[in-house]
Amino acid sequence: MKFKKSQKLYNKGLVNLVGAVNSPVRAFSSVGGNPLFIKKAKGSTITDVDGNEYVDLVLSYGPMILGHRHKKVEKAAKKALKNGYSFGASTENEIKLAKIVCDAFPGMDKVRFVNSGTEAVLSGIRLARAFTGKDKIIKFSGCYHGHQDALLVAAGSGLATLSLPGSKGVPEGAVKNTLIAEYNNLESVKAHFEKFDDIAGVIIEPVGGNMGVVIPQNDFLKDLKELAHKNGAVLIADEVMTGFRSKFGGAQEVLGVEADITCLGKVIGGGFPVGAYGARNEIMENVAPLGGMYQAGTLSGNPIAMAGGISTLTELKKQNPYDKFEEIGSIIEVILLETAKKYNIDLSVNRFGSMLNPFFTKTKVTNFEEAQTSDTEKFAVFFWEMIKNGVFLPPSQFEAWFLSSALKDKDIKKIADATDKAMQKVADSF
Repeated sequence: MKFKKSQKLYNKGLVNLVGAVNSPVRAFSSVGGNPLFIKKAKGSTITDVDGNEYVDLVLSYGPMILGHRHKKVEKAAKKALKNGYSFGASTENEIKLAKIVCDAFPGMDKVRFVNSGTEAVLSGIRLARAFTGKDKIIKFSGCYHGHQDALLVAAGSGLATLSLPGSKGVPEGAVKNTLIAEYNNLESVKAHFEKFDDIAGVIIEPVGGNMGVVIPQNDFLKDLKELAHKNGAVLIADEVMTGFRSKFGGAQEVLGVEADITCLGKVIGGGFPVGAYGARNEIMENVAPLGGMYQAGTLSGNPIAMAGGISTLTELKKQNPYDKFEEIGSIIEVILLETAKKYNIDLSVNRFGSMLNPFFTKTKVTNFEEAQTSDTEKFAVFFWEMIKNGVFLPPSQFEAWFLSSALKDKDIKKIADATDKAMQKVADSF
């Protein structure tokens, strides 16, 4: 494969774009080399500006669950475009999509649409504080909840620690009310509740998606909710990544727990910029104009995003591809593990619904610390060899792979062939 046009665009982009990209992960920093520039996508494939075609396992980090440019979603978006792009006023489709979303999440009576997952989470946290009258929030190391100041934090030493800023430009005061716990470790959460009496909520990805795919063990989520309620706090589920990916609804339902506040994004807009947060009436009635928690957005409920979301979720419910996802995910997991074994490479694979992730480590990964035992140099070699053999992966060891219902048998074969060549390349390189 040749990447000359991508290289040319990268050099050109450096002039007026920061690092020639608009999101750091696109810079390929963790895998080396320069980013690919994409021209188009259709169904299960994506094509770069050099004409290289790939089976897409990134899927815009999740929302393209039906594949790219699904005919019904495209038709709905085009129809909406003819009526106007943005009104700064209410539309009927906001009500329609709200009902679809609320019906899919038990315990969600009302929802508020916003424009991104980051916005959904920051609003959900503000709501938790408004509802409880408390200030502190517990989050888990390895869980990413957007780039808001209060959650861009890094854990200190020990199981329970006050946070320190994890990014330049984030003042210590912005994270003084954020506490860090260890995923799958209830004792680390208990330690915070024993020390502080002003904790408003605990926020968690029901399945971690930004440290790879990390699954809650035993009854961790159930115990977490019980502990939060015992101490007058609420449980906030960040399902921006996991929403509608393991069932028609949330991962929390699959895992047997109902969060007090749920944050959504990505898939509920069918690929258009959107986010949402929702809860039962008792909580949501704190949000303006019903209550005193202010949150607004001129583009919230954008008509194009609402049309894309309605058509995507309607088609998704009709297809009900979750058994298919389980089958395909299992096949890819076996491909990865058996090929790694063939070339004597340490590998563990985590999978949940239509999300999976291989870790280049022999350690079972149940938290961020264990995820960090992965050999990122091996992943970088693996990544580029997969790219060269026509499979588009997230350019990071710690990002989830996603499946779409558009995947075909020939795509699975291509993934298998590419995996064999990539694992052989890793074996030859180390």
